[in-house]
Amino acid sequence: MAGCDTVCFDRAEHFEKMSYRNRYYIPGANGLITLSIPLINGRNQRAVMRDIKIFNRDRWQVQHWRTLVSVYRRSPYFEHYEHSLQQLFQTEYTFLTDFNLAGIHWLKENLRVTFNETFAEEYQEQYDESFTELRNIKPGYQKSPATSSPQYVQMFSERNGFLPDMSILDLLFSEGPRVKFTHPQ
Repeated sequence: MAGCDTVCFDRAEHFEKMSYRNRYYIPGANGLITLSIPLINGRNQRAVMRDIKIFNRDRWQVQHWRTLVSVYRRSPYFEHYEHSLQQLFQTEYTFLTDFNLAGIHWLKENLRVTFNETFAEEYQEQYDESFTELRNIKPGYQKSPATSSPQYVQMFSERNGFLPDMSILDLLFSEGPRVKFTHPQ
């Protein structure tokens, strides 16, 4: 998204289980950690994204925040971003799209990237070639564009090696203000 002029968020697409829509990955001392946002009606949703509700009784935000602190408290830049990110995890969101969008806004500000935002309110199965389609990327099924990105020093890399496709938080906490994005050529 950082290399785009405009990003269209499709709130009319159907929720897809086992996707990045409600989960993210970080490296842990013993390998990959999956952090998943619990949903009302579970993962077998038959609804459009704008209607997907978060199951907040699980106190998932407390668990996610504690995990982030545990993994990243010794990373080079975690304390620089800690206070503002914690606010995101202290705000209760009803809809998954609201949490995701709040997270994207936090990232835009902290990564110092800009792009215009548009929202699709009606489902469109295919977009023309001028769009880069990212709705179908799923963990473990096909490589994301981030896989070809340069490697950096991750937490626990001495145990795990480099783990691709981690949350952008991993890059931000490891590299801080050195993270630079450019438009693709």
